[in-house]
Amino acid sequence: MDEVRPTSGAQAHGLVPLFPPGLQAIYGECRRLYPEQANPLQVTAIVKYWLGGPDPLDYISMYRSTGCPAQDIQEHWHYVSFGLSDLYGDNRVHEFTGADGPSGFGFELTFRLKRETGETAPPTWPAELMQGLARYVFQSENTFCSGDHVSWHSPLDNSESRIQHMLLTEDPQMQPVQTPFGSVSFLQVSSTITFGIFLSTKLKAGGPWLITDMRRGETIFDIDPHLQQERVDQGIEAEGSNLSGVSAKCVWDDLSRPPEDEEDSRSICIGSQPRRLSDKDTEQIRETLRKGLEFNSKAALPPISSQRQSHERPQSRKDSLESESSAAIVPHELVRTRQLESVHLKFNQESGTLLPLCLRGRLLHGRHFTYKSINGDTAITFVSTGVEGAFATEEHPYAAHGPWLQILLTEEFVEQMLGDLQELNTREETKLPKEYSWPEKKLKISVLPDSVFDNPLQ
Repeated sequence: MDEVRPTSGAQAHGLVPLFPPGLQAIYGECRRLYPEQANPLQVTAIVKYWLGGPDPLDYISMYRSTGCPAQDIQEHWHYVSFGLSDLYGDNRVHEFTGADGPSGFGFELTFRLKRETGETAPPTWPAELMQGLARYVFQSENTFCSGDHVSWHSPLDNSESRIQHMLLTEDPQMQPVQTPFGSVSFLQVSSTITFGIFLSTKLKAGGPWLITDMRRGETIFDIDPHLQQERVDQGIEAEGSNLSGVSAKCVWDDLSRPPEDEEDSRSICIGSQPRRLSDKDTEQIRETLRKGLEFNSKAALPPISSQRQSHERPQSRKDSLESESSAAIVPHELVRTRQLESVHLKFNQESGTLLPLCLRGRLLHGRHFTYKSINGDTAITFVSTGVEGAFATEEHPYAAHGPWLQILLTEEFVEQMLGDLQELNTREETKLPKEYSWPEKKLKISVLPDSVFDNPLQ
């Protein structure tokens, strides 16, 4: 249970001698942006997480931002969390590992909500949303990265709003801080209705600072009738997409071997016990997504390193694509890369609608795109012939490393697939199930209802 209260002036200015250094460092960055708001309202956990309370965030400060009229950025409320990083340095919540690596999980969450006319106090539902995201991080030990997409599958504020998805990006104002317990960056939770390349440049769709407006029920096409799907497609074709991967409902089957083959990777299919991704595989997938957000002239999959670098977070902390207790399940050295002759990919509708973006916006620009299953360790990475470091090759375009599948697609095949998958690119809901098959390539793709993934044994 949380309560709202103002912070004390002494605390806000760091005048208390025993004021925790981790808190002080974050407050310092907040004071840089809001020097006139020494006592912001806070949502505070009544019973702290380290005393057995349910809420991992000790505090969520709420500031009133005037925006930036010169950039047409509207006035809004700015929420900042305290608790995902190490605030105290005494192991009460996070293991202290030194000042050189990340502090705690290495980040805090922020959120920007449009201030309605006449509104004198910030709504508290964003704080509850941030607590929910923090609970996921603490319970799963999976961290977030800039570019991560989160499907909430219900309105963020429990209203009738169509906004039910979130995108995590770097906060446009807050700079990373260095604390005695490590570094802290700030990831902003931004609302989305659909994936759109104009989200950050359209004022009514969030503006440059990606401000959430829960009254916005339109897509970018509703906001601007002159903005046609063709223009979006042209932008993707010209510049590509910087979305390098998503968490998704997906699985893959190896059709090369009979199901009774015990060494068959069909063990990762729906309804069966999944194999685990090794730490080194998950490290490479994580770096794949992180580096995929950069516009490099030559795309490359990061190599699987022999060991984690000392400056990275300890192995008890896992990034957004890292699996649970994977290292002890399948030693990396014992998981060989296997070439597959035929594969069957299965996606839910939300994931399936991203296939055209994956192909047109990523692979045709020499990049890669990863689907990471939210139901297990399954991962599917599409790569183009211009991506270095992939274990799929033109000679063997389907290759698996444990439950991680890589698929290499030539430009000619991508163009063919785009034509065949054209109906997935429409704004209308597709009747499911849908199946697409390329027998000459020994590839099959199915788009299935969510119920197939949510109830795998039915």
